[in-house]
Amino acid sequence: MNRVYDNPSMEMVRDRLASNTFVSSEKDGLITITFQDQDKKLVAPLANAYVDELLKLTKVLAVTEAAQRRLFFERELEQAKSKLVASEADLKGTLETNGVSNVDTESAAVFATVAQLRARISAKEIELRSMAAFVTPTNPDYRRVEQELASLRAEMSKLQNGTGDGKTDAQPATKTAGLDNVQRLRDVKYYQMLYALLAKQYEGARLEEARDSPVVQVLDTAVEPERRYSPKRTLLVMLATFAAFITALLLAFILEANAVAMTQPKTLARWNELRSYLKFRTK
Repeated sequence: MNRVYDNPSMEMVRDRLASNTFVSSEKDGLITITFQDQDKKLVAPLANAYVDELLKLTKVLAVTEAAQRRLFFERELEQAKSKLVASEADLKGTLETNGVSNVDTESAAVFATVAQLRARISAKEIELRSMAAFVTPTNPDYRRVEQELASLRAEMSKLQNGTGDGKTDAQPATKTAGLDNVQRLRDVKYYQMLYALLAKQYEGARLEEARDSPVVQVLDTAVEPERRYSPKRTLLVMLATFAAFITALLLAFILEANAVAMTQPKTLARWNELRSYLKFRTK
């Protein structure tokens, strides 16, 4: 653009572009971009370039609620995956230390239920945090998720109070090792379930983003103009002719008035006196 406008200053080039660009937005969402320049081969590419840049901008910026929700769940999913890998490594180390031990079926079932409830509670908490950024606490969907979270927490509380979380004051060494193995397995199951729930929520947010992403549809691309928009030559010629006519009339009136005035002896004497005064000042 510096070469086009023959100006080394980018600031002045931008000002020139801004003064030649006209953008209007109507209530129905229709955006009109108009560009004017002396070179007719330049106006269409520049007008279309504005549209291309707008399309690129809408693809880069997460401007919708769905896009931001997708990014939120994507981060939570990555964290859950990292914790799942760490818990699996911890379980492997525990099994290598304690060996494989058996526990009663009731304790194993309790641990599995606790792990499932913990995962569902964590998933609901994450969903609630994602909604808090876009809706108020009085929103019906927000209140629904809040009530579901309270119900899950109450269920977890009843389960822990009724079983003591599967712990007793004194247990044999073999049973303690077995419970330790089950607890590590419970953590693995918890992160597995949490990862599955977050993956489901992430997929839903991704599909919602695909539906609601902003799309700029080009209705009419710019083409090279066939006629000059400005300056309007016919109007300029008419204005110039009218101005010349008025100037000629004024000049004629002035000359005629001067000729009549020169016929008067007093006017002629004053004029000669003024001329002599000017000559005197010049000397």
